[in-house]
Amino acid sequence: MKTVGFLGGYDKIDLILYVARILTLAKKRVIVIDTTIAQKAKYVVPSISPTKTYLTEFEGFDVAVGFKSMDEIKQYLGIGDKPLNYDIALIDIDTPEMFQSFDAMRNYNNCFVTAFDLYSLKKGLEILSACTVPIKLTKVLFSKSMLKEENEYLDYLSLGYKIKWDKEIINFPIELGNYSVTVENQIISRIKIKRLSDHYKNSLQYLIEMTLDGEVSGKEVSKIIKNLEKEV
Repeated sequence: MKTVGFLGGYDKIDLILYVARILTLAKKRVIVIDTTIAQKAKYVVPSISPTKTYLTEFEGFDVAVGFKSMDEIKQYLGIGDKPLNYDIALIDIDTPEMFQSFDAMRNYNNCFVTAFDLYSLKKGLEILSACTVPIKLTKVLFSKSMLKEENEYLDYLSLGYKIKWDKEIINFPIELGNYSVTVENQIISRIKIKRLSDHYKNSLQYLIEMTLDGEVSGKEVSKIIKNLEKEV
């Protein structure tokens, strides 16, 4: 199972749900694991009877909430030491404790997701205090203006942390239209992308291709996204 960490204090569960939906349409068995303090997935992903820890199916993939380790999920499913039956796990992490508990250093890839308000930046970097050896991170940046100075400020704040930034940066625009799509999706309990901006969808495609790493061609990913855009 390939594990991908989404690290940061920024609210990123909706982004992760978009990624999971598209990966599912690419014939991947996907689980989203919300380890965050707020556990937003509990409120935006429909469930019949949510408890302290539970796993539910949504839009073709599974969502796990409240678990503190992969072993706890295995115990919940009653599979003992057997591996989880997924191709990809997308893990939402916002504390140093969950970074360690889910052994994020061993992830196939880790994305540092942030906007440029100080809370998001400093809370996100706080997670990385758990790193004892250098960790490679991909920047996933949410911004209205996409300024060079914003990225440089993140580089400045991250000095002293054991980080090796990937040369590629994935930018997502903060736009009212994209926010409206997310709110509508939550209300109707669906994942639709038709009215997301082209910039947002292009960044989604790049993030998904990076996760798949050649398992599915870029042309096929583009086709999947175009077909999802047609859903009513």
